[in-house]
Amino acid sequence: MIRRSSLLSAPVRTAALMLVLALVSTGCHRGAKGDNPEEGQPVETIYDKSHGLMQKGNWSGAEATFRRLIAQYPYGPYTEQAMIETAYAQYKAGKHEDAVSSIDRFIRTYPTHRNIAYMYYLRGLSNSNRNTVFLRRVWSLDPSRRDLSTPRQAYADFNIVVERYPNSRYAADARSRMLVLRDVFAQHELDNALYYLRREAYVSAAGRANYLLDTYPQSAFQYDAVAALGEAYTHLGNKTLADDARRVLELNQPNHPWLQGDWPKYPWMIRKLNPFAGEKSASTGQRNAQMERK
Repeated sequence: MIRRSSLLSAPVRTAALMLVLALVSTGCHRGAKGDNPEEGQPVETIYDKSHGLMQKGNWSGAEATFRRLIAQYPYGPYTEQAMIETAYAQYKAGKHEDAVSSIDRFIRTYPTHRNIAYMYYLRGLSNSNRNTVFLRRVWSLDPSRRDLSTPRQAYADFNIVVERYPNSRYAADARSRMLVLRDVFAQHELDNALYYLRREAYVSAAGRANYLLDTYPQSAFQYDAVAALGEAYTHLGNKTLADDARRVLELNQPNHPWLQGDWPKYPWMIRKLNPFAGEKSASTGQRNAQMERK
């Protein structure tokens, strides 16, 4: 009985096999169509759909649709614009690593494109925010107290816009952002100087303060650097240089708290052990993430 049921005739086996193949083929076809709903649509239609998703703030949907456009139509003006829009959608979605990768690919492919200044500008924006979203939201970490490699790259990107494309619509804003980044770098050097002051390494503190003044003149922290010099030279017993620092502050920033012996304000040690309290600046005593300079 078992033998009889297992032995199907050749025509029956052939028909069954053809039915299975037909079902598999239909399933694969439906799956492929579902993976790419724009398959076979004109490039203009796909672009309009992607752009509409961007206008609604659906950055991930726009990015995915632009990618499908590029895959179907690898060349042409719509493809070039789709590459630009993909990078922008990634930037807006906070995917800064992906945005920088997309921008680098575009710059390599179209180095003389009419929108190349915008791509350098967008790369500067992405690098300014790279590796910072989690740190700022969860740990309240000030930009000057994190790794500065990507902000320095952002500064270089903005500098390209300013120097190579001074007449572009992005040059003025790029220049303003460079000034903000210079203050971030200057505060980083000031924090280093105060680190050495607190540990009574006064020669090193004076060195960092002098470096700040030489490298970032007229920054928002220049008079804090002068105060750090005055503090270091006072402890080193160099009355002449300490008095020089005091005179500079009295002439240029007479209300600086160092002149009243109320600077710097170091963070309370127990607070430093609590990562959820937010970091404070030793130079201002304020939470770094909310610090404002006058």
